[in-house]
Amino acid sequence: MIRNLIGLFVLTVMVSCGGDDGPPPAPEGAALVFPEENSECTTGTEINQTSTQVTFRWTASNNTDRYTLTVVNLETNVPQNLSTVSTSASLTLSKGTPYSWSVTSQNLSSDQVATSKTWLFYNAGAQITYAPFPVQIVHPLSGSTVLRNLANEILLEWSGADVDNDIDSFEVFLSTTNPPTTSVGITSATNMELAVGVESGTVYYWRVITKDLEGNTSDSGVFDFKTL
Repeated sequence: MIRNLIGLFVLTVMVSCGGDDGPPPAPEGAALVFPEENSECTTGTEINQTSTQVTFRWTASNNTDRYTLTVVNLETNVPQNLSTVSTSASLTLSKGTPYSWSVTSQNLSSDQVATSKTWLFYNAGAQITYAPFPVQIVHPLSGSTVLRNLANEILLEWSGADVDNDIDSFEVFLSTTNPPTTSVGITSATNMELAVGVESGTVYYWRVITKDLEGNTSDSGVFDFKTL
């Protein structure tokens, strides 16, 4: 009897001391440092007449073992990805081209990841003025399903930026065909939303053309959504 009690006590101690410590801590998102948001990057190392090597920097994030740098050419939407344990990495980029970049943090003991903010920049070229960055879609996200309001409208929202800070207007195109060619409105540089009438059970395609005071333009590309 005493032996059984001693065995039970030892087992209880082992369970209490060796219990589940819980899941590993999730990584946190890194803070981006350089190239700066909505800037012209002029510090790259020249590779040839069309390319420079740009070094990206960010701050270390908690609970992180590895980072993945993602840089997207906004003219072609082609990404470059680079994995590193450092807080900096270099990539060769085309001159005079707009890019977006972000960093994903990973903890090797966890399935969770954390992604930083996404910043835009122009890799410096021979331009005197730069076209606006293609707008970033806020709502509705491409491929999403949205509900009309009581007026049978939905609100299109986007975010625009420009190195020269001289955006003049945004023109919105919306239709049920791809690519959309019907202009449904032009907004000012400070108005980045537009309410549009839609029908239920329909797939719509939309894009935004940004124009600056120099006459330069950029195209967001085509996005789609379905209405309920």
